[in-house]
Amino acid sequence: MLLKIFRDKGSLSHAAAEQAASAIRHAIAGQGRARIVVATAASQIEFLDALTRASGIDWTKIEAFHLDEYIGLPITHPGSFRLMLLKQLIQRTGITNYHLLDGDAKDPAAVARRVGEALAADPVDIAFLGIGENGHIAFNDPPADFKREEPYIIVDLDSACREQQVGEAWFSEISQVPKQALSMSVRQILKARKILAVVPDFRKARAVKACLEGEISPEFPASILRTHPDATIYLDTSSASMLQPELQRVGDHELMVASI
Repeated sequence: MLLKIFRDKGSLSHAAAEQAASAIRHAIAGQGRARIVVATAASQIEFLDALTRASGIDWTKIEAFHLDEYIGLPITHPGSFRLMLLKQLIQRTGITNYHLLDGDAKDPAAVARRVGEALAADPVDIAFLGIGENGHIAFNDPPADFKREEPYIIVDLDSACREQQVGEAWFSEISQVPKQALSMSVRQILKARKILAVVPDFRKARAVKACLEGEISPEFPASILRTHPDATIYLDTSSASMLQPELQRVGDHELMVASI
């Protein structure tokens, strides 16, 4: 796994967007299309803005999926990840082939099966992730299930995850945050050919340290990214501030790829 540390969120976002755009262009050149998974959250806004401005991408040749969505939250709510995906990526690029997780549907399990079948039909070329303040990837809160094979699963959200959503101002109080969500499973995330995680800001520093320096464990869900053969984690100096001193310097760092 490769760790890249930048001085600030802006430089991090632009560098990550350059790598993402290059991977997309490479996939389109090699196979005529690119299949991508997109994270939508406050930490991803600058990255997605830079990505949508990248040149040389034929967005009509992209098939897009998103990581997760709250159950019971309408698409009109500002915290809806469907709404964010539409505003931050789809409407700005003209992507026509995309799959929304309708968490407001009467049967969320049926949504998980339907979108999961589409996702599993072919390999994902690149998955864009964030890491939560509790170390989650997608909505796989600790202890995350590292073994479930279904592409999308229904999960319970822990209090730390729900508090984060209040802290990001999507909800005014925790009672408004849904208690369940549709989430891409950990095993499905790891099936992507390439993973790119954008993780800025000091509020992520404790989770970054636990997931990169601690044991690979369901208690630290993002630690599983260390087992992926082509994963890159983008940090700024704030999110990297609790790492060992030798890892805090700006630049590239190779981390040991472990197996479990």
